[in-house]
Amino acid sequence: MSKSDKFHQWAKVELSKINPPLLTCEAVVVESCFLLKSTYGVVDLIFSLLRTKQITIPFSLTNEMAEVEVLMKRYENVPMSLADACLVRMSELIPGSVILTLDSDFRIYRKNRNEAIDLIIPVDL
Repeated sequence: MSKSDKFHQWAKVELSKINPPLLTCEAVVVESCFLLKSTYGVVDLIFSLLRTKQITIPFSLTNEMAEVEVLMKRYENVPMSLADACLVRMSELIPGSVILTLDSDFRIYRKNRNEAIDLIIPVDL
């Protein structure tokens, strides 16, 4: 996240409350690298977090492809990105998981078809 972003300080505070490792999926890593490509040092930071296992990737799209496809079709009117679908699927697979996000679409998405997803999200988003 760029230091000039409106939610930069919020994100720093929220991340400081979470004990590593943070769990994610490859689609989120790809999306993060793309969205932050003009932020100096971001690639080094992301790969450092992965190397030191502060962020881990326990999710396999190969194993969860059918379920992710169903989610993307269910929410195609939003539309749901591949990264979002993988995170929703992870929330179904990992009991007690919480998604840290700046994406208000997660207020719409449901895990296990009708359950709200536990979120850490800015109130004014």
